[in-house]
Amino acid sequence: MKHPLGSPYVRDQLSLRALPLNEKRLQPEGEFVLYWMQSTQRLEDNWALRLATIEADRVGKPLLIHQGLEPSSTYASARFHTFVMQGAREIARRADSLGLTYRFTVRRRLDDDARVLDRLASRAALVVTDLFPTGGVSERSQRLADRVNCRVLAVDSVGVVPAASFHKEEYAARTIRPKLAKLLDLALEPVDDRAPKRAMPAALLASLNVDWLDLAHCDIAAEVARCEIDHEVGPVAARGGLAPARARLHGFVEDGLRDYAERRRHPSDDGGSSRLSPYLHNGMISPMEVVSAVRRSASAEQAEAFLNEMLTWRELSLNFCLRNAGHGSLTALPDWVHRSMRAHADDERETTYTLEELEDAATHDPIWNAGQRELVQTGQMHNVVRMLWGKSVITWTETYEQALTWLLHLNNKYALDGRDPNSFAGIQWCFGKFDRPFASRPVWGTIRPMSLARAHTKYDVAGYLGRWNGAKEGELALA
Repeated sequence: MKHPLGSPYVRDQLSLRALPLNEKRLQPEGEFVLYWMQSTQRLEDNWALRLATIEADRVGKPLLIHQGLEPSSTYASARFHTFVMQGAREIARRADSLGLTYRFTVRRRLDDDARVLDRLASRAALVVTDLFPTGGVSERSQRLADRVNCRVLAVDSVGVVPAASFHKEEYAARTIRPKLAKLLDLALEPVDDRAPKRAMPAALLASLNVDWLDLAHCDIAAEVARCEIDHEVGPVAARGGLAPARARLHGFVEDGLRDYAERRRHPSDDGGSSRLSPYLHNGMISPMEVVSAVRRSASAEQAEAFLNEMLTWRELSLNFCLRNAGHGSLTALPDWVHRSMRAHADDERETTYTLEELEDAATHDPIWNAGQRELVQTGQMHNVVRMLWGKSVITWTETYEQALTWLLHLNNKYALDGRDPNSFAGIQWCFGKFDRPFASRPVWGTIRPMSLARAHTKYDVAGYLGRWNGAKEGELALA
C-alpha cells in the first residue's frame, strides 16, 4: 500500500529531509511555489518535489518546476550539458503526462541574462530546491537563499535513508551498515505521488517572460554547440535520462547480479558492473528504485555484495560530504594518515608525471592508461581500475596534496559521476579514509598499497587492455 502524499509517513520523512536555508517567511503575495530542480533530475521518488507539491496545495497556489544549465558551472562541458539535456527532454515529456509544469532554460554565454532564477524567485511564495553537498549545489542554493525575499528549503533526495538520521560523521562502512539496516525498510515504503491541485495558468506562465527551451523539438547537439563551455570534453555514447537508466538497471538485474561478488572484480566482464553511477549522480533514477529492484530480483546472497557497494558506501559517502567540510582536501583524513604523510613526505618517488601526461594517458603502465582512456572517451571507468588508477597517482606525484588535487580534477572533468559524494569518498579512500593502517612502505607510508603489477594476476584485464590500449601496441607487450 502506498502512503498518500500528505500522510504522517510522508510528513515524518520530510521533517528529516528538509533543511531551511534562510529564516525568511513564506510570501503570501507570491503567485506560485517554485521548485528549482538541480541534482535530483527526476519526477519519481523526489522528496523535494513532494514537499513543493504539499506546500503549493497548502497555500492554494500552482507549482512551477524550473531546471537550468549555466556556462559558469565548474567543469561545464559539452559532455555534461548533453547528458543533462537528454534527461531533461524526457522529464519534460513525462511532466506533461503527469499534469506537472516543468520548464528548462539554458544560459548560453557568460554575458547572457543571469537573473532568470532571481526573477522567478521574486514572484514565488516559496522556493524548494535539492540538498546536495558537492558540485557547487549547496553553495548556489545558499547564495539564492541569502538574496531572495522568500523562504528557501533544501530537501534531501540523495540517499535511501534520510541523511539527517546520522547526526555525526560515520567512521567507516562497518559503523553505518547496522544503522542503515534498521532504517532501510521504513525508508523504502512507497508514496502515492500526484500533481498539485491547482494547475499553472497559461497567462501566468507567459507573464514570466522567460526564454524557455523547447526540449521536445530542439536539436540538443546544436543547442550545446552554442554554449560557452568546454567543447573538448565532448558527449559520450551513454545517454541521460530515466529510460536509459532503467534499461541499464533491468539488464544488470537480469545478468550482472549473477555471481556479482566475483564478476565485479574483472574489468574485462562488461556485465559485471552496474554502470548506474552517472544516473544516480544526476538523480535521474531513484536509489530507492535501484535497491528495490535488486532485492526483488536476486537472492539475498547475490544482492548483498551489490547493496554493500550501492547502498552502504553510497550513504557513507553522502554522510562524509555532508558532515565533513574538508571532504575535498587532505584535512578530511584521519590522524594516522597525517602522521604517515609527514613521515614520508620526502621519500623519493621512482616515477613522477605531469598533469598533462596523466590526462593524456602517457604513463608507463598499460592498466592505468587504459583506465584513463576509458574515462576520457566514455565518462566512466570500471570500479576495480578506478581504485588502481587513484592509488597509483599517490606514488607518481611530488606531494600527497598534488595527488589529491589532480585526481579530483581528472575525475570531475571527465566522469559523468564526477563531483559526486561517492567520487570524493572514493578518491579519499585511496589516501586512507575509512581504512586502517598497513605495514609501512616508502611513499605509501601506512596507507593501503595497491600494485598495478600484481593486478595482472589478481584480475582479468586482458580484454580490458585490448579494448582501451588497442591503439598502443607496445603497451600490450608490456602487460
